[in-house]
Amino acid sequence: MKNIIVTGYHGQLGTAVNRLYEGSTEYALINTDVEELDITNVDAVLALAREVKPCAIINCAAYTAVDAQEKDVDLSYKINAIGARNLAIAATEAGAKLVHISTDYVFPGDSERPLIEFDPVGPKSVYGKTKLAGEEFVKAFAERYFILRTAWLYGEGKNFVRTMLSLSETHEEVSVVNDQFGSPTSTTELANAIAALLPTENYGLFHATCEGSTNWYEFTKEIFRLAGKNTRVLPVTSEEYAAAHPDSAPRPHYSILDNYMLRLTGSYTFAPWQDAIARYLKK
Repeated sequence: MKNIIVTGYHGQLGTAVNRLYEGSTEYALINTDVEELDITNVDAVLALAREVKPCAIINCAAYTAVDAQEKDVDLSYKINAIGARNLAIAATEAGAKLVHISTDYVFPGDSERPLIEFDPVGPKSVYGKTKLAGEEFVKAFAERYFILRTAWLYGEGKNFVRTMLSLSETHEEVSVVNDQFGSPTSTTELANAIAALLPTENYGLFHATCEGSTNWYEFTKEIFRLAGKNTRVLPVTSEEYAAAHPDSAPRPHYSILDNYMLRLTGSYTFAPWQDAIARYLKK
């Protein structure tokens, strides 16, 4: 059996990765979260890699509380940047492949067309800046890596879909931003993309989101429709939302990612976002 270290295994993506590899006769997952491994400590990361000799490391760990990071800059850089660096160093020493998850927030969010991997970055939030730093560390220190930028992720755990469904139980109407555009992506689809890339030598940077795009308002309406909820959805602008939430971090206005590299290399085709959310809610 080949060992794969999974960081952040309690999270949404970590859970999906575990489900995908459950019962595998080829790979054994060495699951870690903050209790088992402090990825900000390079010595701890190296010690684990030397012990288990992984063939791969899948980094699902991240500090994703976007608003909190505006005031918690040091911790954000420690987890999202230094943590990625440490895993890259350990992967290289172990001769292992590294799968690192990044985000649409590395872009400024003002594009008017889907973004490909070769478009210039320019993050506006602390979260985006630290995730971009993590990408750069992976490129600098890992010899064999897959960086997957994803967006609007939902799975098993706290996420936008579950928040909206929870609100629908206690509210007759909810207000949702209608001028931020992206591609809702299920952790199941992202885990499948990881599994498709991992055995290959197809290294590099990839955009990895479900196909198609929408805005938060329309996405919420589709969630309620599929779930049979009668809660009204009221559209609001980003400016109105920011006025009501003055401590919120800047959100990308437009962060639709084009899975250009996956398409060029024939690596994996994501499901349309409508199909993915329907399957998720059916479960």
